Amino acid sequence: MAGLSRYAQRELLDHLMKVGAYTAPTHIYVALFTDSSTECTGTDYAREICDSWDAATDADPCVVDNTGIIDFGTAGAGDWGTISHFRLSDAATGATNWLTDATELTTSKTINSGDPVTFPAGDLDITLD
Repeated sequence: MAGLSRYAQRELLDHLMKVGAYTAPTHIYVALFTDSSTECTGTDYAREICDSWDAATDADPCVVDNTGIIDFGTAGAGDWGTISHFRLSDAATGATNWLTDATELTTSKTINSGDPVTFPAGDLDITLD
């Protein structure tokens, strides 16, 4: 399960304690990584918007899940590498204020040219911890 990044924790605490106002991002993007610090590259790779999440559970820790399929399309010419982690971002490209820490996938997946890349609804768990 992905935990909130230090940036997101600070923003939410400042917002809750009335010392800052957090403005939610226009979109939430899912980024794929080949390790905890290297974002995927390859023909036709791009971060994908995922703006559909369920309400937080009352569990300890609280959890939200994606409610729709996240579809990265099909890998173009050349491989994307072995995808092992994901992060959520507030931007489609570039260095950003990450919303979550890099989180290891349950199972890594090697993405070759022509492979479809999707995550079913409920596959990405985000916690507030």
